[in-house]
Amino acid sequence: MMPARSNVAASGGVSSNKVKYSRLTGDEDGYIDLQFKKSPPKVPYKAIGLAAFLFLIGSLLIVIGALLLAGSIEVAHPDRTVPVLIIGILVFLPGFYHLRIAYYASKGYRGYSYDDIPDFDD
Repeated sequence: MMPARSNVAASGGVSSNKVKYSRLTGDEDGYIDLQFKKSPPKVPYKAIGLAAFLFLIGSLLIVIGALLLAGSIEVAHPDRTVPVLIIGILVFLPGFYHLRIAYYASKGYRGYSYDDIPDFDD
């Protein structure tokens, strides 16, 4: 034999006959204008700072690698000039890419948003 149910809800302990409900008016559809408003974009300053840092370091390494490769700077081991250039390119590309997105998003171009830049505050 099963025990009888009580009128007390299991989670809140509120009796179901004490809850008061009110009907919605017939002309409201349940939506308010505020929920469709876009909030102002959150600018990821740390990510833009990191992108600027990568851009500057990559540019510096590309210039140094190009000077090493051209022979303007004398080196004892010329086989180490190409890796400097390659590392410079690998560091430069993500910095340039994210700075470009940040610039276009700040100017308000269509299709560019700060949401496209990964944020490290999460």
